[in-house]
Amino acid sequence: MTLHNSYPAICDLKSRACRRIPHFVWEYLDSATGNEATQARNRTALDKVLFHPSILHGEFTPDLSTTFLSKTYPLPVGIAPVGMSGLIWPEAETFLAQTAAKEGIPYGLSTVATQTPEDLAPHIGDQGWFQIYPPRDADIRADMLKRAKDAGFHTLVMTVDVPVASRRERQTRGGLQQPPRLTPRLAIQAAQCPAWLMGIRKTGMPRMKLMDSYASQQSALPSTQHVGYLLRTSPDWDYVQKLRDAWDGPLIIKGVSRAQDATALEKEGVDALWVSNHAGRQFDGGLATIETLPEVRAATSLPLIMDSGIEGGLDVIRAIASGADFVMLGRAFHYSLGALGAVGPAHLLDILRQDMIANMGQLGAKTLKDLKNQLAASPR
Repeated sequence: MTLHNSYPAICDLKSRACRRIPHFVWEYLDSATGNEATQARNRTALDKVLFHPSILHGEFTPDLSTTFLSKTYPLPVGIAPVGMSGLIWPEAETFLAQTAAKEGIPYGLSTVATQTPEDLAPHIGDQGWFQIYPPRDADIRADMLKRAKDAGFHTLVMTVDVPVASRRERQTRGGLQQPPRLTPRLAIQAAQCPAWLMGIRKTGMPRMKLMDSYASQQSALPSTQHVGYLLRTSPDWDYVQKLRDAWDGPLIIKGVSRAQDATALEKEGVDALWVSNHAGRQFDGGLATIETLPEVRAATSLPLIMDSGIEGGLDVIRAIASGADFVMLGRAFHYSLGALGAVGPAHLLDILRQDMIANMGQLGAKTLKDLKNQLAASPR
């Protein structure tokens, strides 16, 4: 009996995680903004990306490895930064960093994580990406970059698709505040999830430790108005150039959805673009990420990452075939933690690996490059 017998797909991990994570935390993890139409479009648009299966290729095992920003990875997959991971599952950032180091895939640490770059330095190996929400204060920005670099994070990801706070109505109804605290209502929910509660008692109620080191927040605020929002600014093109000048490693811009922005960013000297709609958490009137990907691909020669809506290895294949060079998942890795704890992320990677092997076998695709000409229909 293996984990694949009970949890062969990401949806199985999600179902178990929903039962083991308190409702107010689940509403933070699983929700989007508005009526969550963009979140739904991410899924339905992926399902429209179809292939022609190919026959008579003999026996082979597909090579899933890829090179991205001069580093070779066993899978075209990494762990996306997610704010307050340690609230979703106790010690989440540590478990994810350890898995990334062991499996040889990138791990993105969020600016608003519950652990600092220094906390993860012993665990991250050479797989650290640091995601930054742009600080308004230049001295804070410089200090954040130094701390990330000194802790061993070699790649910087600047998120640009959060110019203002979104409404995230479902998350708000869930009752989460920042810093988190257990009101009587939320305490009842926590008591129904003993594994989560035991872990939180061990770690203490999570806070945004990096942000707290610059501006401690004492009073409770809505979860869409936390200290991270108070410190950061809405960046412009000058900010991109300042960050490029300040960071001597690879710089990725996350949240690109327009071809003209991709062209302009390439001229600014960034190293890669991350095509994303923030999993539908910021704007409910946009295209699915997979719908914008081909246009961005046509507009730039830079390496492309894609996220949003990925629910299995077939979706990874769809993204690669549509123009992505790499795929990042955030929610799915937290489903795996909620379902299985520390062993969950490695099992999720094996789900993706086995699903990719099975589907690439149907397509006769021996390498990821073979997927580029396999599409039967465009996502639009």
